[in-house]
Parts: sequence; C-alpha cells; structure tokens
Amino acid sequence: MFLPITAEEVKERGWDGVDFVYVSGDAYVDHPSFGAAIITRVMEAEGYRVAFLSQPDWRKNDDFLRFGRPKLGFMVSSGNIDSMVAHYTAAKKHRSQDAYSPGKVMGLRPDRAVIVYCNKIRELYGDVPIIIGGLEASLRRFAHYDYWDDKIRRSILFDSQADLISYGMGENQTIEICRRLSNGEPISSITDVRGTCYACDVRETPLYGAECPSFENVCKSKKEYAVSCRIEQDEQDHIRGKLIKQRHGNKMLVQNPPMPPLTQEEMDWVYSLPYERTYHPCYEKMGGVPAIEEVEFSITHNRGCFGACNFCSIAFHQGRFVTTRSKESIIKEAKMLTEKPNFKGYIHDIGGPTANFRRTSCLVQLEKGLCKGKKCLAPTPCKALKADHSEYLDILRSVRELPKAKKVFIRSGIRYDYMLKDPDDTFFRELVKYHVSGQLKVAPEHCSAAVLDKMGKPHIEAYIEFSKKYFEITNSVGKEQYLVPYLMSSHPGSTLKDAVELAVFLKKRHIRPEQVQDFYPTPGTISTCMFYTGLDPYTMKEVYVAKTPHDKALQRALLQYYDPKNRDLCEEALRKAGRHDLIGYSEKCLIAPKRTNAVRASKNSFGDGKRYEKKKKKY
Repeated sequence: MFLPITAEEVKERGWDGVDFVYVSGDAYVDHPSFGAAIITRVMEAEGYRVAFLSQPDWRKNDDFLRFGRPKLGFMVSSGNIDSMVAHYTAAKKHRSQDAYSPGKVMGLRPDRAVIVYCNKIRELYGDVPIIIGGLEASLRRFAHYDYWDDKIRRSILFDSQADLISYGMGENQTIEICRRLSNGEPISSITDVRGTCYACDVRETPLYGAECPSFENVCKSKKEYAVSCRIEQDEQDHIRGKLIKQRHGNKMLVQNPPMPPLTQEEMDWVYSLPYERTYHPCYEKMGGVPAIEEVEFSITHNRGCFGACNFCSIAFHQGRFVTTRSKESIIKEAKMLTEKPNFKGYIHDIGGPTANFRRTSCLVQLEKGLCKGKKCLAPTPCKALKADHSEYLDILRSVRELPKAKKVFIRSGIRYDYMLKDPDDTFFRELVKYHVSGQLKVAPEHCSAAVLDKMGKPHIEAYIEFSKKYFEITNSVGKEQYLVPYLMSSHPGSTLKDAVELAVFLKKRHIRPEQVQDFYPTPGTISTCMFYTGLDPYTMKEVYVAKTPHDKALQRALLQYYDPKNRDLCEEALRKAGRHDLIGYSEKCLIAPKRTNAVRASKNSFGDGKRYEKKKKKY
C-alpha cells in the first residue's frame, strides 16, 4: 500500500491527521532507489503517520494545505537530484525532459525546489518544524558556489528558513529527530543529532570543532573559499570528523559530525521494508515515471565510495566508508524480483556508487577513519589497500543460479584500478563472461596525468592495462563485447594541449566516443571549488579553468574530432595549441586541411596527396 497522497486517503485510514508531511520535487515512486521512499518507509515503520506530497504547485496554496498542519512537522526534499541539475544542462540550457516527473513533463517542480517549498510552508504554517534533506539540501549545507547564479550563495538552511538539515544518508538521524519531536521536544533544542546542521546565534556557538571562513569572507576571497572547501571535505568522516562552524552574519551554521553509516543489520532492515517498487498508479494515465525503468529490477548492495573522485558528490553525501547488505538480504530481494509478473529474466544491476566495492579499502579505517587529504586509489593505489572480490562474486553466483534469472548484469560503475589490484582474477573473468550486456562502461575520464590528478583519478596506464586484459578475456570466452570509456572535457586543470593529447590518444586506440560530458560544476565538490577559485584547495596552486562557452566547445570538439561538424573548431583548437602537425593527410593527423582550391592544388603536387589518390583507386 502506498502512503496517502490525498486528504481522503488519510481519512480512509482512520487517521484524524498526520504526524509528518513529506514534500518531494519528484513524482511519488515507492522504490528503494529513491531517497524519499526510503525515508518515508522508515518513518512509517517507526509508527508515524506520514502523508506524501509530491510535486506540489508552488504558485498556489492549495497543495500545501491538503493535509492541514502536521502534528510534528514537514520533511522537504527536491527529489533524487538537485533541482537545478534536473532543469539545466552543463551549458545552462533548459532540459526538454524530466525523467523524475510523469510522462517526462518539465516544469512540475520549481528551480531551487527546497527553498521554494519551505518558504511556502513557512508562509502558511508559521513556526511548524521543517527538516530538509536529500541531495540538494546536503550538498548546499555550507556557503557554496552556485554555477547557475555564478556567485556564492549562503547555506540553504538560511534561504529555506528550515530548522534542520539532515545531510547524507538520513535514516538514523530521521528516526532520532522524529522520536524527540514526538516526545514533545521543541525543534529549537534538537541541536546535537549527528548528521544534521542547525543555526544559532554567534554567542551560542560551540567552542570546539573546526571553523570555516565566514560566508562574507568566502564571498570576498577565492582563497578563503578554497580553505573552506578543504575543511568541509576533510571533516566528513564519521570516526575522526569534527563539528564544523561557518558564520553567516550574526548567525552561525553548525554541522554536527556525520552520522555513522548503517550497520549491515540496519541496512538489511531498510531494504526489507514494504516498498511497492513502482510509481503511484495516479501517474499511469500520464505515461508513468520513466526514472523507474533503469532501477525497477536493480539491487543496491552497498553504500559509500572510497574512490572519491573530485568531481563526484558521493563522498560528500554518502561518505567514503563502504557499507554493505548481507548476502541473505540481497538473495531475498533477487528472488522477490524474479516473482514479479513483469520480470523478463534480467536483473539489471547488483551495484551501488561503485559496484565492486564490497569491503573497506583497509583495516586501519575501521578504528581511525579514512585518511585525511589522501585517496585510497589515486594517483596510485595505497599500499594498505586490500582488493578482494570474493564476497561480491559469491553473491553474483548465487543470484545467477536463481531459476528465473536468465542474466544478471552490472550497470553501476566499476573501478577497474581496484580490479587490477585483486591478485585473483576470477571476478574479472566472470564479469566478462556473465555480467556484461554487450559492452562494459568504465570511466577513465581523460589521459593526461595532470588532468587526472585534478580529477582524483588513476593515471591512464591503469585503463590501458585493464583494456588489454578485458579484450584478452573476451576473446578467450568467444564473445564479441566492447569497452565504452566515459570521458570528460573541460575539467579544471585541462588545458587545450591536454585536450589535444586526449584526442591523439583516442585516435591511436581507435576510440570514437558517441557522447562527451562537459564538466558540470555542482555544489559540494572539490572540482567545483577549483572551477570557481582557479585554485586547488589541497595545494593552493593555481589551476587552469576553461570557463567560456567557446573554450569549452574547443575542448569538447577535439574529443569528437572525426565528426565533420566539429572540423572548424578542431582546426582552431589545434592551431591555438601549436599542433599544426595534426592537420593534414598522414595517419597521425586528426583532421584534413580545409578543402580550398589551394589545398587541392597542393595535394596534387606533394607526396601525401599522391598517396591519398592511390588509396582512393583501391576502393
């Protein structure tokens, strides 16, 4: 049974009101891949009466008045992703479709949804407790650079007028907040829950912890912003992380240390709750909610990622500490999926942020937390890292053996550098043989060592080694499968020469990417800090940043140099980079000269042209 979405459904349950109203910028999908579904089911399991208000019309009052004033408070989220990312491309152009809305219709949530929803709730209900969470609230909890406004915005706690931010994976902090509100404690006194942020007067600020430069200072100084970014990143560890403070005028934003990740038992419980595993039937006439398609028959087995790429928000949101569900819990879910009437025999994924992380990267972090200012895998794997796929492989084998499971695929990200560190290549071989659906997608992102260092990624030699072994195994099992690399253009640190280097690398290896992702500066990442400040927050050295649309276009065009529509941009880029040698007819060249009369004449006079003509006659 879905949670009530109308006042009539509340009455049908025999309730005289609700304890909480959960407001979401997404359509209501009751599936554990959706944060709203998890939090509301956890609240329900704890005995609270929860109503779900999805995509309310913020231009009117009616939707927000639907359930009346909740007895305990409002929970507010923009949905599964930041509302600005949902609405705009990296080029700041309006997207045409929204996978998290019925029928992919755009415009059903506002820009900066959390702020808009909360301000409306404050207008209508005054001092009702408001707790905000989800990705948008979590990543904007400190003063942050906003790509769409191109300025520093203060913590979302102040702009939303909310009482608390529940950041990260919010099950346990939600349970504690709900219990204390239910016991009659005022929201203003709930200031000690781990995994939350609150605001207080400066004179009431805790004396301990780490203090970031103030909102006013990070607005004035990019160096101060970089300093703040490093403090924020370094203290996001549930074992060694400190309380963090940041002044905003006469108020202080206080982030309590992170909530410890769920234990395996807790995680098993969360994923065992009675999800309907689909969208609410009210959306059927509108074409359903497309976001369910990729995850309906997928299983989450882990959380957290010690890979911690600089452009990724997972480390800042979920944390670097990897936690997992038990094998029994996963098998139980897999069996349940195979019994669904629309199951076609294919489990699309057993994964998470990084599919092949099934254990902590080392034993030291169990006691001391993850290392400050260091990465487990980049630029090279830490000597303390222990790579082991045996438990993950055992789970995959068991799921493969289920009677109705024809294929079990892995679609989440795979860290190939971690795979290469495993002394036992059994997982590698079985991945290729059983779990690849024609092509395996991996993310080298670039080939330049300087750029990869700014990304927090391994150097390209790891990808080359992995690629060689992948095709060796593929050939040995008699399959025709491909390797699809994800690539990123215009990441901070990537100069035009670096982009040329990547284009040459791609040609040499006969890689023609169909899609290229421009770097997208989203809140809460180290890479976004570099984009805004032009500084590496860990070295304070200057970083080149391609910021103008034209500079970005030049780098993007080089990655698809073979596309005729990119020819002029490629020529401009090559000439600017001093790589005239890559314009011509030899095998090493990326593009041919422009076909003018003068060029045609020269082709008939010089060797390259004669060779070209001879080749033409063969075909």
